[in-house]
Amino acid sequence: MSRILVTGSADGLGRAAADSLLSAGHAVVVHARSEERAAALDPLVDRGAHLVVGDFTDRDAVRRIATELNGAEPLDAVIHNAGVWSGPAVMPVNIIAPYLLTALLRGPRRLVYLSSGSHFGGRPLLDGIDWRGRSAGSYADSKLFVTTLATAVARLRPDVLSNAVDPGWVPTKMGGPNAPDDLELGHRTQEWLASGDDPEALTTGGYWYHRERQEPHRAVHDEAFQDRLLRALAQETGTAL
Repeated sequence: MSRILVTGSADGLGRAAADSLLSAGHAVVVHARSEERAAALDPLVDRGAHLVVGDFTDRDAVRRIATELNGAEPLDAVIHNAGVWSGPAVMPVNIIAPYLLTALLRGPRRLVYLSSGSHFGGRPLLDGIDWRGRSAGSYADSKLFVTTLATAVARLRPDVLSNAVDPGWVPTKMGGPNAPDDLELGHRTQEWLASGDDPEALTTGGYWYHRERQEPHRAVHDEAFQDRLLRALAQETGTAL
């Protein structure tokens, strides 16, 4: 059994993944952005989940969570699920927070980053990006960046299984009640990549949709773009990967 952090697990796909992993016998660390949101996780905490709380728009909160987790039992896997659809929090939550956790957390040998089909509309341009969220960010750009981060980590950390997952357009608070994809299928792939032991789940550098490996935006595999992105994130956060 594995110890797995699921960020953004107060509701939606993160909650479903955390619940399923806990039911399978894994040690799960759940995350909420505030104490008020954390109350929704009481049923999972009562079943043995560990809770961390911190707003991913606040870099100091992300660093504090990393320090807390590094002082506890080592993590085997992280599902970087937390995300926002629109507004100033897009870049801080969707790319800065997972980048910082990737750089700061010690131990995880499996990393799963939540991408989106929207990443195909992202632009592989880094000049002028408002990483701090002073203005509204592009969701498509943020998902292109985090998908590229997953692939860069796979290249630079050969001992780590790093993958990106498109969960589909599913009926969550973000996706809306009329979303056409299957909510159950929407969280199974990240659980499988975080804890599965069949050969496909033990691969790295993939972009997955419902347990099928697919081809992402062509910029994702561009090593020069990967390196530019990592340099920009390191400069912005003061933390190198």
